[in-house]
Amino acid sequence: MIQARGITRTYQTNGAFTGPRTVHALRGVDFTLPAGGAVSFIGESGCGKTTLGKILTGLETFDGGELVVGGVELSRLKPRQRAKYFRRIQLIHQDPYSALNPTRTVEATLGDPLRMRAKETGGDPGAWRERASELLTLVGLEPAAVLPKYPHQLSGGQRQRVVIARALTVDPEVLIADEAVSMIDVSMRLGILGLLRDLRARLGISLVFITHDVATARYVGEGGELHVIYRGEVVERGLTDDVILTPVHPYTQCLLSAVPIMRGLEEPGPDRTAPTRALDERTATPGCLFEPRCPFANEDCSTTHPTLVPLGAASDTPAAAEHLHACLHLEARRVVGVEAEAASA
Repeated sequence: MIQARGITRTYQTNGAFTGPRTVHALRGVDFTLPAGGAVSFIGESGCGKTTLGKILTGLETFDGGELVVGGVELSRLKPRQRAKYFRRIQLIHQDPYSALNPTRTVEATLGDPLRMRAKETGGDPGAWRERASELLTLVGLEPAAVLPKYPHQLSGGQRQRVVIARALTVDPEVLIADEAVSMIDVSMRLGILGLLRDLRARLGISLVFITHDVATARYVGEGGELHVIYRGEVVERGLTDDVILTPVHPYTQCLLSAVPIMRGLEEPGPDRTAPTRALDERTATPGCLFEPRCPFANEDCSTTHPTLVPLGAASDTPAAAEHLHACLHLEARRVVGVEAEAASA
């Protein structure tokens, strides 16, 4: 459905205190999202995840590389021609409180895109109310109770479900979920995550899941790929469970080490680790981007920039070919929490 090849994005800033500065938001990102599949991106704040999501939905441009949607390379099209392809890709906003117009009811919020969609497809414009009810039911809401309400009359979880219903009004083929549960109460998160999984299964919608939460990426992206992104560069990628259970890049290991464990039920992984210093993007890094913070860096890490290569490149096993890393001195470490009984055995 979507193929990204070497996507780059650079910003030029000139802050009052920092002066001129070049920010490399994305550095040659590649991924393939099949129909009905899932790709997750994890990383700390500022790593480029949200920029990638905006590029995929046409809200942001990219400097270099190719973005192919449905077999069509979009950079070769004029802006108006690209619009119909980007319409097939809808964004689920991070903040359900600001994503909805506070002066419009749910009925009005869903009505406009549904009438526009009916006009485009030659459908019955008068059937939009029925379709709105179908979408609200699909996302787990009671239409009669929700349609006449304004956003402030809904809970956070209800608002996010309305945002998802609005995204579905144009019959998208891909949903971009950018931190879709980060601003929702913990008690409501599982319901939204389950809904996203259900939409993949029932409607065959592809999903790009952007998050800093490893657990949610594992739950929603089951069976898909997980990409670990650092300072705009993918440093490790592979099947979701392979990357989480066998992390080989030190940055991935640090991310997973930060995942809280349930005391009494779990024990921390024996090889947990942490970065040696805070992130400073102003530091020149001709070698590995993570070298200034890496607890395992060697001398050549500061001069040689690693690229993604298969784990166990000499092996012919399919798993080795699917798990890629960008580290000069990789070593798999056990950092994910394990069950207390298993740890003591």
